Parts: sequence; C-alpha cells; structure tokens
Amino acid sequence: MAETPQAAEAPQTPQTPTPTSVFDELVGQDAVVEQLRRAAGSGTPAHAWLFTGPPGSGRSNAARAFAAALNCERPDSPGCGQCRSCQLVAGEGHPSVKMVSTENVSYRIEDVRELVTTAQDRPQNARWRVIVVEDADRMTERATNVLLKSIEEPPPHTIWILCAPSPADVLVTIRSRCRLVSLRIPPADAVAELLAARDGLNQEQAHFAARVSQNHIGVARRLAQDAEARSRREDIVTLPLRVGSSSDAVQAAGKLVEMTQADAESDADERLAQEQAALRRSLGLDPEEKIPPKLRSQFKRMEEDHTRRTKRAVADALDRALIDLTAVYRDVLSLKLGSGVELINEHLRREITDYAEGTSPERALACLDSISTARARIGQNVPPLLAMEALMMAFTAAPKSASAKGSRSS
Repeated sequence: MAETPQAAEAPQTPQTPTPTSVFDELVGQDAVVEQLRRAAGSGTPAHAWLFTGPPGSGRSNAARAFAAALNCERPDSPGCGQCRSCQLVAGEGHPSVKMVSTENVSYRIEDVRELVTTAQDRPQNARWRVIVVEDADRMTERATNVLLKSIEEPPPHTIWILCAPSPADVLVTIRSRCRLVSLRIPPADAVAELLAARDGLNQEQAHFAARVSQNHIGVARRLAQDAEARSRREDIVTLPLRVGSSSDAVQAAGKLVEMTQADAESDADERLAQEQAALRRSLGLDPEEKIPPKLRSQFKRMEEDHTRRTKRAVADALDRALIDLTAVYRDVLSLKLGSGVELINEHLRREITDYAEGTSPERALACLDSISTARARIGQNVPPLLAMEALMMAFTAAPKSASAKGSRSS
C-alpha cells in the first residue's frame, strides 16, 4: 500500500494569525461573502435565512460569520473580526447570538419551543438577536411546524439562520419564507492554502489533507493532525480492493461497522463520564456515592441523551466512511474515462489503476449507486450491519485486483 504523507501532529511553527475578518475561513465563497457583507451593512437584513450547501461547504461557518457581522461594532466594515462582539460570537459567548445544534437523530419539539421563546427576548447590547439552527434538515415535520409561526412573524429584533444541505431538505413552508444563501465545495487549492496559513502545515501535508477530504475543511484538518484518523481512512478506502467473495463482504462489513461504532462509542462514553462527574459535583455527591432516588431521574435523562447521541455519532461516522468509499469509485471512473486529472486517492494510484483494469465504467457507476443506497438506508435507521453487508455484497460483483489477491495470499 502506498504511504500517505505524514502530517505533523504538532507542526513546528503553528500559525494562528489574527483574523482580519470573520469571513476569512469562507475560502472559495467570494459571491456569498459579498452577499452577506451587503446584507449585514444594510441595516435592514431579511428576518430569516436558509444557508445550504453540501458537507464541507462551510454552512455553519458562514452562518456564524454572518451572525458576527450583523452585530459587529464597526458597521462600516461588518464582520471585522477584531471588535469584542465579533470575538464573542467566534467563541460562542455572545449573549444575543445562539448557535443551536443537536446531537440526537432529530430535534425534539421541546427544544424548538425553547428556541421560539428565546426569539422573543430583546438583544443584549446588540442590534439583533440571532438564532443559528445547524442541521435544520434534522427537524421533524411537527418540530418544523412549531418553528413556522416564529419564522412567519418574528419579533422585529430577531433574525433566524437555518442551515441544511439543500433547500429540499426543509419544508417548503419554511424555505419560502427565507432568503437563500447557496454555498459550494471550495477548491482544493484554497483549502490547502487555508490549512497551511492557519495550522502551520507544509504544502505537501496541506494538499494531501485537502484532496483526500474532498475539500472538507474540518475533515482535512483532522486527517492532517490525527494519525489514527488517517489510518482508519486507509482501511476504509482499500476495502473494495480486498472484497472478492461473499465471505470477504461479510467480514468487511463487520469490520467497518465495528470500527465506526467503537470510535463513536468511545467518544460518547468519555463525554458521558465527564457529564456525570460534573453533575455529581453540582449536586454535592462524592464520586462513589450512591445516587439518591429523588435525583436518579436527572442521571437517567443524561443516559438517554447519551444513547441518542451515540446513535447519531455512529450514523455520521458511517456516512463519512461511505463518502470516502465514493471517492474510490470516482477515481476508478476518472481512470476508465482517461480524464487525466489528479485522483482523490492519488497516493493509491497504482492499486486503484490495477483494480480499474478489470472493471468497466458501468460497473463503477453501479457501485456508486450502491453506496448512495447504503447512505439512504443509514439515514432511514436500517441496522448498520445489514446496510453495510448489502453494500459489500454489491462490491463482490466488481473484480478483485491482482495486487489485492497477492496481498491476501502472501
């Protein structure tokens, strides 16, 4: 297997430049930045916004930047990044800007009702009360209907910003009342430049991370700085090269689910332990003290939140793994069609070329369709192992590369 460039876990000269604007990280989004600057400086921005774009396009970053610009203390240069208001928003400490996300599979109705109540409060030492709802596509229809009236008739000092992958992911009654902001995946060179300037990576590290993350800034940073994350990705993207029989498919599916579940559950369990310890301290309980019956409900709610959080974390991890698998078949298609462009998995060119020689463009497209189906099944709460076994069985119809045969026989 080809080696990946070693991204420094601790860059020798990490750079954290002082931002010249809250929009600095919106690389490759010049038209959007101009649109948001104009709206923030107009004094009369729309009361509701819908930020859309695929994963990695920077929806949440754009929404946070816009929230800062709306309340920037320099109206002649909204979103300066230097004033106290901009810095408070960046640190998620601004009293009049609320960033909302859910770690559950979907938003709960009581959470949305609480937001509607918050929207009625007047802003504190700011022009606007801004409520940013990340992953608005995770709202159920009932939860969305709770939000609808506040979107239709918001208080004059409140601005809603919703984030979703596409306009179709929110109800038409909501999107028809919002100003649309469409973001795109930034170019790889722009992502690499940002990583080099902000995180102190050299050009090779930054370019590798930008390319294999498919220009997703957050994923690129994690791959650049975390050797274990790079190793897990390599295990995932080489799966199609190693799946040649039904037994291979079952084993590969089990390994993929086990790997993603272990990673997600480890993080979730660590967080639960921290939250339980903090709750014990706040209630005056010793670490080993038995929980009194009247306090057990608080710990039970925390455990229920943990279960929902873990379920979503596993689904998100599997979805990211499927996106990485999509990159393999895009590379295969690129080779079969002779596009001549750099592969997403350029460091695996030899292995992917070997694999591609025994398949057809039609077969690669069929595998891409199977991956899309698996992503949809995960989103529909199909048991992860069942969905992954069906996907890996689809891969068995694709040929087994000579190098993969050799690696198993050796």
